[in-house]
Amino acid sequence: IYFYRKGKTPRRPPPKKPSSNQTDPVGVYCRVRPLGAEDEECCIEVISSTTIQMHTPEGFKTNRNGEYKETQYSFKKVFGVSVSQMELFEHVAKPLVDDLIHGKNGLLFTYGVTGSGKTFTMTGSPGQGGLLPRSLDMIFNSIGPYQAKRYVFKTDEKNGMEIQTEVDALLERQRRDNNFSVPKTPSTRLKADPEIADMIKPEEASKLDGVDDDSSYSIFVSYVEIYNNYIYDLLEETQEDAIKPKPPQSKILREDQNHIMYVAGCLEVEVKSAEEAFQVFWRGQKKRKVANTRLNRESSRSHSVFIIKLAQAPLDADGDNVLQDKNQISVSQLCLVDLAGSERTGRTGAEGTRIREAGNINQSLLNLRTCIEILRENQMCGTNKMVPYRDSKITHLFKNYFDGEGKVRMVVCVNPKTDDYEETLLVMRFAEMTQEVEVARPVDRPICGFTPGRRHRNQMTINRPLIILPSLPSCELTDPHDDITLPRLIEALKNRQRVKQMLIEDSNMIKSVLQELDTGLISKDNFIQEQNGKLLEKDRIIQGNKAEIERLEKKSKMQEHKIDILQKTTKIFEDDKRSLQHELGTREQRLQRELSEKRRMEQRLHGVISDTQFKWEKECERRVNALQLEMQNKLWVKDEKLKQLKAIVTESKTPGRPEPPPRQTQSASPSPVPYTHKNTHKTPGFNGHFGQPGQEESCTTTPVRPLHRRSRSAGGEKWVDHKPSSSMDLGTVLQPVIPNAIQVSAPSEKALSKCDRYVLTHQEVASDGEIQTKLIKGEVIKTRGGGQAVQFTDIETLKQELTTVPRRKRKSSEGMSASGDGALTDVETRCSVAVEMRAGSNMGPGYEHHAVTKRRKP
Repeated sequence: IYFYRKGKTPRRPPPKKPSSNQTDPVGVYCRVRPLGAEDEECCIEVISSTTIQMHTPEGFKTNRNGEYKETQYSFKKVFGVSVSQMELFEHVAKPLVDDLIHGKNGLLFTYGVTGSGKTFTMTGSPGQGGLLPRSLDMIFNSIGPYQAKRYVFKTDEKNGMEIQTEVDALLERQRRDNNFSVPKTPSTRLKADPEIADMIKPEEASKLDGVDDDSSYSIFVSYVEIYNNYIYDLLEETQEDAIKPKPPQSKILREDQNHIMYVAGCLEVEVKSAEEAFQVFWRGQKKRKVANTRLNRESSRSHSVFIIKLAQAPLDADGDNVLQDKNQISVSQLCLVDLAGSERTGRTGAEGTRIREAGNINQSLLNLRTCIEILRENQMCGTNKMVPYRDSKITHLFKNYFDGEGKVRMVVCVNPKTDDYEETLLVMRFAEMTQEVEVARPVDRPICGFTPGRRHRNQMTINRPLIILPSLPSCELTDPHDDITLPRLIEALKNRQRVKQMLIEDSNMIKSVLQELDTGLISKDNFIQEQNGKLLEKDRIIQGNKAEIERLEKKSKMQEHKIDILQKTTKIFEDDKRSLQHELGTREQRLQRELSEKRRMEQRLHGVISDTQFKWEKECERRVNALQLEMQNKLWVKDEKLKQLKAIVTESKTPGRPEPPPRQTQSASPSPVPYTHKNTHKTPGFNGHFGQPGQEESCTTTPVRPLHRRSRSAGGEKWVDHKPSSSMDLGTVLQPVIPNAIQVSAPSEKALSKCDRYVLTHQEVASDGEIQTKLIKGEVIKTRGGGQAVQFTDIETLKQELTTVPRRKRKSSEGMSASGDGALTDVETRCSVAVEMRAGSNMGPGYEHHAVTKRRKP
């Protein structure tokens, strides 16, 4: 009886590190299944004992570059269609069984697509036993004479092992037998199931030589399946309820004190023979999830894990009993895993639950491939990436094997038919990658310091013959005077009496010892009954604790389920985040490309605009020069006609009539310079031209009222010079200069209140396409409301012209009059008069028209 004291959880020791730095690669073997029909095309060819070649089927003859594709893959050993189960066991599983008996762990699993023969390779059929029954047979053939009695080794439900004496083991066996209403049949009398009868032929039995006979052994087996990423115990006894069947409870993974993963709450059955062990396996095999699909009549829908645990401990110094030291117990295990096959739902025709099962199977196999890839990358590239063992139960359960707790071997089963070509190609790539993973070599267990050969010496002592009484000499008397025979007989009888007395004394002593033992046994029985009562009480407490543990486990399972959901949600969010970041980066790159393209387009358009602007400037300059030349020619013609008109007016005066006051007329011939500035000053009732070289000037006076005009000689008037901001500087020589002026870009009441004159500079395009500047002048008048008003009085027009007419010699007015009075007195000449605007005219200010004198032919 063990009493547990509540206290703090002890600190776990650091994980065991292998003292040897030697590593071994994962052993990968390939087995090719025979074709189901003779007329099917084969896509796999065995080239050698280590190499196979994949032939592309007719539907996949060409790859992307249109070439015929054939790929070769190498393995540690390749087993063709004619290889027997015995030969496969000799090369693959027998070394793992040898390591198991010598205290080392091992992992063997079959991998392949659905319908490739994985279950047949692992289990076999009657007469053709697979790896699992042959491993059990070899184990019991090797350790059979050295097995401990049942319940000497006892599991502690924490992946550990305890040891107890044979007496305690006998009492526990009696207690367990009393708990069953129907007595169990001995293991040797079990009636074999016809489906598993004669799995191994007698001549194919295997046995390991060199087993340590100074140790005692016990075998424990457990069988679990991983279905939809949940672990279920296939050996757990459930109560049958026809009305409301209770679903099986899933198990959880835990880590023991040596950091080894195990299935908590899994039933471990102690077996004493290969037949009993295989019966236990077959009992769980019937509960395994299988289904009928389009590709396989009995398709495994879960990963099955059969665990063989071997507990061994050395004998004591006498070689009689097992050494009662828990630290001397060595526990090794061999895991035989039958993985469910990867499949495509489109080919299997799965629906509903089968689709979910296939999805979970493919996801767990994908996680296995991911772990292998990261292990390989860490070993080959020297990286330290975290291996995602916890993403699936199958990888989390066997993480210790890949971390160096035992050998790992994989049998790749392939089906050579062409329908499985694509899936088989993926399996081959995974197998090729798995061979590059190195696993640390396990360390040999320490050897006990007792003298070897203890068991054999103890057996020799037990088989020694018993001491017998000395034999009597001959008692025949032939002579009445014989004095030798009787004394010799008397001496022999005395010796026999002495020996008999010694035996009686020994017998009495043995009887007293037996009586003491009986008394001790009775007292021990009483003590046992008393302890049984305490055990019953403890059992009730344990049952309550178990109920509490189950409740906590359910709660923990619920929390784990929530954690899984949160992890999946987090993974979805992370995937969305990565996709959005990728999309954002793509859009930013596209935006940068568009901006750079826009800048290049702007630069190209700026170049095109500058070129076009330069072309149009040249074209406009050419047109302006042409128009200036044309206008200068017209001006020259008008000047000639004006001279002729003056001559006509002079000649038409009648004598005797009082002449009017002489009209001041001043004219100058236009000089043929490239540019001519024309200044025309017009006012209502006044029209004058002030002459400069290259200019035309005329002046006409009309009576005005001097009361409305201020004297301009005073020089005290102030101007508001209104020049809009859009005015252009034409670069002319003659510029209007207004002294004592306030320059503004927009008129304001404040500026108008300080001045009494106003001038507006206005630019526009004339009818001939030239830019002309108009100076619109006016007087600032105060209104009755206290404001200011502007009354426009006159307009001055500034116009720039271009001329290329050669300089021509003009005739003076005197010459014209002297040449003859009748030269210009014809009707045509007299009608060529100048028309100018007068005050009140409807043509508006600034309008001017000159008639052109028609030139006569020579």
